[in-house]
Amino acid sequence: MDISSKQRFLDICHFERPGDLYMLNDRFWPETLKNWVKQGAPKQMLPSTLREGLGGNRFVHDYFQFNPWRSLFEIISGVSGAAMQPPGLDYELNLFEVAPVVPAYEPRIVSEDEHTVTFINGAGQTLRALRDNPSRMPIYLDWPVKDRATWKEYKKRLDPHTPERWPSDWNAYVQKMNRLGEETPIALQVGGFYGYLREMIGTERILYMFYDDPILIEDMMEQMFYLETDIIKRVAKDIRIDMAMFWEDMCYKAGPLISPAMVRKFMMPRYKKITDLLHSHGVDIIYLDSDGNVEQLIPLWLESGINYIWPLEVAAGNNSIAIRKKYGKNLILSGTIDKRALIKGKKAIQEEVMSKVPFLLEQGGYLPTVDHHVPPDVTFENYCYYINLMREVAGLEKLSFY
Repeated sequence: MDISSKQRFLDICHFERPGDLYMLNDRFWPETLKNWVKQGAPKQMLPSTLREGLGGNRFVHDYFQFNPWRSLFEIISGVSGAAMQPPGLDYELNLFEVAPVVPAYEPRIVSEDEHTVTFINGAGQTLRALRDNPSRMPIYLDWPVKDRATWKEYKKRLDPHTPERWPSDWNAYVQKMNRLGEETPIALQVGGFYGYLREMIGTERILYMFYDDPILIEDMMEQMFYLETDIIKRVAKDIRIDMAMFWEDMCYKAGPLISPAMVRKFMMPRYKKITDLLHSHGVDIIYLDSDGNVEQLIPLWLESGINYIWPLEVAAGNNSIAIRKKYGKNLILSGTIDKRALIKGKKAIQEEVMSKVPFLLEQGGYLPTVDHHVPPDVTFENYCYYINLMREVAGLEKLSFY
């Protein structure tokens, strides 16, 4: 009997469909899709915007038969679903906005030269990007929060009750999302405590601030907690949500950027209150996105009620097989397909997939993706081979791509 995409997602997350494949949509660098079209992929893959390129458009999702969830991105509770370009440009910038600020800062160009453009984005950050490759990671030059005075002004942009944070016709939005949620998993972004503060302050400054001004850190985290809990209460009252999503990016290749002791002191009490609130509304799939090696933090996240980790970057040393054996059915895994294998060719792809995916699928609680954005040096042929190999492992019919 056929079941809905939503039910398959829930069953896999609850370890009730071992061996089943729920292929989440991969993320792409825009240059990847442009290269694929040159290599023979359908022209409909071409992204119309940088933001669309990063996520892949609807044609890309349907072409590879991805099974995405629906994020409530119209509610500004995490990464913004829309970003304003600075005026006066004849090319598009990747604004790298990760901040639930309302109102957003006014984007503007600070300076340009032959090779670079320096600009302020809607999150109030000052960045320098390459003009001929604006989707590449920029250089971060400055951040909006520097001290108590600048925090006092920034804090006004984190009010959960600002009308512009919400869809203008709430009742119509509720009805639309609840109809969609009959077939598709619905996800709500619920912020984070290290990642979003880092976006306000900057990496170096925030790490010093945990020691130099912990009272200010507490005030910032309390405002984020207030923002997210009030959003959860309003949304969960009217919309059936299936998953909540934290964004943190708090690790690098050797481990956490902040000590586990600091995570336990500053973040875990707030994580726990939020996950308890979510559980009270029947939400038991709680996702956290962090790059880097997360293995030291997994037990703290589990203790806090967070039970779904992505992307498990292989180059950072995350070992998904060992993690599954250690934590069993307590932890949902996603990602962990080494993007570097897709660059090397079919033999490397075969070794990468077969060394992980049969075991992880059979154990359950696994939703595969490449371990972050698919880079431009992955060929269209290699990616298609990867998709069909995944389907073959799960006993599904191969797709025809040419």
